[in-house]
Amino acid sequence: MVDIEADLSSGIAAFETKSFGSAMQLLSPLAEAGEVEAQFRVAVMLQNGLGMAPNEPEAFRFMTLAADQGHALAQHALGVMYLHGEGTDADPSKAAECFKKGIERGLTGSMVALAQMYQHGNGVEIDTDEAARLYSAAGFDPSEFI
Repeated sequence: MVDIEADLSSGIAAFETKSFGSAMQLLSPLAEAGEVEAQFRVAVMLQNGLGMAPNEPEAFRFMTLAADQGHALAQHALGVMYLHGEGTDADPSKAAECFKKGIERGLTGSMVALAQMYQHGNGVEIDTDEAARLYSAAGFDPSEFI
């Protein structure tokens, strides 16, 4: 019987120490089995070519699985993938939806990304008031951006 917690802990440790081959070997089966943290880390390795050639479509698949389970960083990263068309067609409106989910989870990066989208009308209607609110919520002075 596989010890899922031990494999997950070992896989995360391998990831953190940049032993990406070992991390992928340990985390891939867990990701396929639905373990959310494994899905996120496998997606990151696939997206960035860590220990292998990049595979954006597979990265997108795993990032979507993790985001759908409520993994905050995966929700933000999926927004970036939609925004830039990484592993999928670019879709700024879907990116905005992902960033909103990241904001619900308190991610400052999602606040800034969505603020920029409101500022420039990318995937959302231009709304400088909303952009300013988001920049402020993220701890920035909106006057530096708008």
